Order: sequence, then structure tokens, then C-alpha cells
Amino acid sequence: MRGNAGAGGVFLSLAADEVWASDQIVLNPHYKDMGNLYGSEYWTYLLPRRAGAANATRITQCRLPMGVAEARRLGIVDRVLSGEELADISLVQRGATMASDAGFAMRLAAKRQRRAADEAEKPLQSYRDEELRRMKLNFYGFDPSYHVARYNFIHKVPKSRTPLTIAGHRSRRAPDRPVGMVVPP
Repeated sequence: MRGNAGAGGVFLSLAADEVWASDQIVLNPHYKDMGNLYGSEYWTYLLPRRAGAANATRITQCRLPMGVAEARRLGIVDRVLSGEELADISLVQRGATMASDAGFAMRLAAKRQRRAADEAEKPLQSYRDEELRRMKLNFYGFDPSYHVARYNFIHKVPKSRTPLTIAGHRSRRAPDRPVGMVVPP
């Protein structure tokens, strides 16, 4: 990943054998700010497999951006690259070296075994069906927040204020201050 990524981009990258990311990017691995969207891209399979179930829940519920150092610590990113390491020629050389490594065939065999075991336990189609069933509520349920968020995203309507998930200090108002009253610092 050379550029910043939201939930779909982050989770799509997790389908790769290895995730390499620039040290300059920010990841937003959650769908919540898109009107509480549940999300698909097999994230319910991919994210817990890499980061663990508890971290997957925290990541998708907190609505916070993540740097690559944290993403690496959590197992979302395998390798952090900087500067010249991100040049096309360098990436091609790294990929060719990995593919020609003596242990590559063993890695592929282990991957096939792991995938077959995962599929026997719970087919990928089940993950997809569950994700889409949850997303259907976003599209056709009673909460209009997804449609408002989608409209604002498509029409590039900026947020009117920093979300409370990032500016938590605003959610703790003084008891004598009316809701909506702005008090200078």
C-alpha cells in the first residue's frame, strides 16, 4: 500500500499473502463513519485471522485512524517500507526474490492447507452471506445515516465538525452549559 486506505482498501489488502505498506500512510480500517455501514470484502474472515478476534472488534468499533507501526504490531501489515524501497523496481525485485525463495513452495502448500481447514470450518460464502445480510439493513433498514453519509461522501461535503470519536472532549459538557453552546478555550 503506497497511499492511505479506508476500510475496503485495508481489508482488500489482507487477502494478499503479504501486506507491504509505506511508512507514510494512514489506515482507517472501519466502516462506521460511513453511516454505521457494516462492510463486506470478507473482513469478518480476514481481519480476525490476522489481528485476532479481540483486536478485530476494537479496530472496527473504535473509528480511529491507524499508523503503519500499529498496523504492523497488530498483524495487518507485514512489512513497512520507506523511500527507495517503494520504487517500482525495488518492489519488483523484492517480489521476484520472494517467489524464487527455496521455501516458497512450502509456503504455498501451507497456505493451501490452512485455507482448506478454514473452508471446512466455515466456508467463505458464509462470511459473505453474513456480511451482506448485515449490510442490507444499512441499505434498506430504518436508519437513514448510511444514505446521508454516502451522499456527503459522493458530493464531497466536508464534515461540519470533528467526529466525537476523535474529539471526545466535546462529549463531556459542563452541566450548566446548554447543548450546542460553544465556549471558547
